[in-house]
Amino acid sequence: MRAPLTQPGVDVKSGDYLLEINGIEIKPPADISRYLENTAGKQVRIKVAPNADGKDAREVTVMPVATEFGLRTRAWEEDNRRKVDELSGGKIAYVHVPDTNVGGYMNFNRFYFAQVDKQAAIIDERYNHGGQVADYIIDELERPLRNCATTREGENFCSPLAQIYGPKTMIINEMSGSGGDALPWMFKQDKVGPLVGTRTWGGLVGIWNYPPLMDSGSVTAPRGAIYGLHGEWEVENHGIAPDVEVENDPASVAAGHDAQLERAVQVTLEALKKNPVKMPDHPPYPNYHKN
Repeated sequence: MRAPLTQPGVDVKSGDYLLEINGIEIKPPADISRYLENTAGKQVRIKVAPNADGKDAREVTVMPVATEFGLRTRAWEEDNRRKVDELSGGKIAYVHVPDTNVGGYMNFNRFYFAQVDKQAAIIDERYNHGGQVADYIIDELERPLRNCATTREGENFCSPLAQIYGPKTMIINEMSGSGGDALPWMFKQDKVGPLVGTRTWGGLVGIWNYPPLMDSGSVTAPRGAIYGLHGEWEVENHGIAPDVEVENDPASVAAGHDAQLERAVQVTLEALKKNPVKMPDHPPYPNYHKN
């Protein structure tokens, strides 16, 4: 993941004015994107300045990327992680699971296990566009504290080693579907913790193994329907309802608030207060030299 304006030697700051791209002057209302067509991965010369009049202008060479989606997603995730850390006083981990395929597993492994020093966790699966039935993630979240050990030097550690033992909360919304429906469904089934947000969109259906068409297009159709253990079709067409319903209205989002995230922090802190994480201390050392 590479951000063109943060590479070594690229002297561009937030607030600078973009004056030229490859020697072509840029003036409003021109669309900047038209001057960057077919330049992804290629060297592009731009002129920038701290002032609109071009005073103290300088030229730098950058390499545009094909899409900024990954960068914007990572920036959103990092902002959320910092906000959770601030609101919880460093007690709660934040992990976003964007799908239930390779990207989602990578995100979970990278960010969950990097924060096992936290007391509790918020798993954010909003905008999860599915993939597989991610029971692996649920299994990891549920691993209980089994035993502890102490070293000769007096350091205690517990098993499983890489685990957050405190309460977990999952954030969901109407843009989570397919595997993004299944993840909160299993989270709720196993009573891992509460769901905060809005009902998922209810599209839990499999569409695998359809071959491409001759023109490289594709057509899919529902192939696998998932049902529960009580003789009923579940999830498809009605989604998973939250335990704590919170709507992210446009006004609060525009004002810089994420009501769902903030409520999830509150719910998790309340659960942590009721059930604080307590690591057992070791028992008295045995005396094998009694008379």
